[in-house]
Amino acid sequence: MKPKERFMDYIENSIVCNWDLNAFTDYRGATLQYKDVARKIAKFHIVFEAIGIRPGDKIAVCGRNSAHWGVVFLATLTYGAVIVPVLHEFKADNIHHIVNHSESRLLFVGDRVWENLNEEAMPELLGVVLMTDFSVVFQRSGRLVEALDNRNVLYGKRYPKHFRPGHINYYKADPDELAVINYTSGTTGYSKGVMLPYRSLWSNIAYSQELFRVKAGDKMVAILPMGHVFGMSADFLYGFSVGAHIYFLTRMPSPKVVTQSFAEIQPRSIACVPLIVEKIIKKNILPRVDNKIGKLLLHVPIVSERIKALARKEAMKMFGDNFDQIIIGGAPLNVEVEQFLKQINFPYTIGYGMTECGPFITAHRWETLKQGSCGTAASRMEVRIDSPDPQHVAGELLCRGTNLMLGYYKEPAITAEVIDRDGWLHTGDLGTIDEQGFVTLRGRSKNMLLTSSGQNIYPEEIESKLNNLPYIAESLVVLQQQKVVALIYPDFDEAFANGLKQTDIEQVMEQNRVELNKLLPAYCQIAKVKIHFEEFEKTAKKSIKRFMYQEAKG
Repeated sequence: MKPKERFMDYIENSIVCNWDLNAFTDYRGATLQYKDVARKIAKFHIVFEAIGIRPGDKIAVCGRNSAHWGVVFLATLTYGAVIVPVLHEFKADNIHHIVNHSESRLLFVGDRVWENLNEEAMPELLGVVLMTDFSVVFQRSGRLVEALDNRNVLYGKRYPKHFRPGHINYYKADPDELAVINYTSGTTGYSKGVMLPYRSLWSNIAYSQELFRVKAGDKMVAILPMGHVFGMSADFLYGFSVGAHIYFLTRMPSPKVVTQSFAEIQPRSIACVPLIVEKIIKKNILPRVDNKIGKLLLHVPIVSERIKALARKEAMKMFGDNFDQIIIGGAPLNVEVEQFLKQINFPYTIGYGMTECGPFITAHRWETLKQGSCGTAASRMEVRIDSPDPQHVAGELLCRGTNLMLGYYKEPAITAEVIDRDGWLHTGDLGTIDEQGFVTLRGRSKNMLLTSSGQNIYPEEIESKLNNLPYIAESLVVLQQQKVVALIYPDFDEAFANGLKQTDIEQVMEQNRVELNKLLPAYCQIAKVKIHFEEFEKTAKKSIKRFMYQEAKG
């Protein structure tokens, strides 16, 4: 890797070139300019030195997206320490485990997270710092409070003639040096520490700059949790590298909050999970255009050019009407919703990745994206399908390249199970690839249902159709006693608003089962529907934790 192709160059150059531009804003809160971020980074470097933090030491950060979250992340990496982002949605015992397993020396937390933690369960920490005001809430060494309380004085002594762009000179890491340990929140229930080197961060930023068209001063909204690599790379690190003004919602990004904030901010680039797009399309756009389309979404009728134009106009408006493209990733997009978006020429694209690749494996510009695919291999990445006929017979997707992780922290045996001797990462996802290199996913190999007759059933494909039927919020298809069963969480709010009672909902779900079975081959038709009265538990990417529901009773 050439010297100019280093992660730290992106950070240094952006701060110097965008010194007086806005960098971070907590939505309806305070704003930090790039020079403010640089000054806070410099002060934290002084604090780290004072308490004995060395390059290579681990620092954990756990809380909702915020400007201070971004400052802690950048201060850690630019010092040469290893950042350990922890999803704020994790339970307390999992956070304790991650802090201990990663050997983190410091923990920066949001106030809501801290309320549920026990410092005695994290015996190796030097201290815990609240991200709201950078106050110390726990320490094992008096040096931490002293250093934080005196950081402005120490900063003034180090830079007596003011801090200027010329002072920006950060840690020069080797490309293969460890930068981030990101703990997965997968659907298997096992949390592993993915070790991402600096080359992975650099390569993902470089690819994002090819994929998106954001320039200095443009606005972005970080709605994905930055504790997960999709949000960390596609929103935060990419946005900062090009001098964008990044807004943090600091709260749950519900469709209502998203549409409201996007209307005000008018972001130039958007990264989000399918759940948000699907809800906005179904709840806010289709009813405004033509209720018949909403009711017949499963079949996607051929609509007139006038209705297409109206639908596109409404859809663009919902997302701020200023974006170059929306990249959707983290989970499969509903097939029928994608067909509708394609019909109205909506600027969306699909990205596919894994924490293990930080995250990009495939994506593509929206103008030439093949419908139903998740794009082509990202720059500096190779992709192949382990199948005798990769174009027609689904096989496991394998990848390797610059984005790939170093391995799982303290887990060499598990690392060897997923990265073979030739450097290929075995993703566990099934797909095909066409002559142009477009990859189409079928589902997770672990999710595939194998019937006693030897038939392969891809539950995600059935769920995609099921979720378009009346009053279904989300669903999960499982195999129980060799019968295909649909676990359904109904849209109770909509049902009750339309006067339906519990017995009516049950009847509608049975009608949905009958209607869907008309469209499915005999071997994968749904034998029974079971109603869930609470949302399914999900990962940060809003994927259902399937392992929790395989033996669901009812």
